[in-house]
Amino acid sequence: MESRLEIDAARLAAGGETIEGEVDAIDLSEDLVKPFGGIRYRLDARLYGRELLVRGHLEQDFTLVCSRCGKDFDTTVAVDDFVTSVEVPDGDQMVDLTAEARESIILNLPAYPVCARECPGIERKAEVPEDDRWKALDGFKA
Repeated sequence: MESRLEIDAARLAAGGETIEGEVDAIDLSEDLVKPFGGIRYRLDARLYGRELLVRGHLEQDFTLVCSRCGKDFDTTVAVDDFVTSVEVPDGDQMVDLTAEARESIILNLPAYPVCARECPGIERKAEVPEDDRWKALDGFKA
């Protein structure tokens, strides 16, 4: 799997191209968010003069921790409206979109991930034991 999402602007067809693949661009050192696999992409790239316009779909699989019950679950984070525009530098026709793709996926991670809509949360004990220390005050008169 490639480690960079790069587009060779010099080799793009005149009407643009659809580019598909997978890139291993997310490496988080986070216990609650663990990516597995790479960012899968299907992008339409078009060159307008020196400006490269890229639109398309990104997705990545993650293991997250449910904010209700605390259990791990797998989910896919999808970005259906990925759009970026980059100026193609003179002399270098390779355009690196790795940072933009990574940022877009991270920004679409759920703030409060939930394993299922009907997740009940952490199980609570039905009865709380009574605290006998307060019984000493029952006969107190002020």
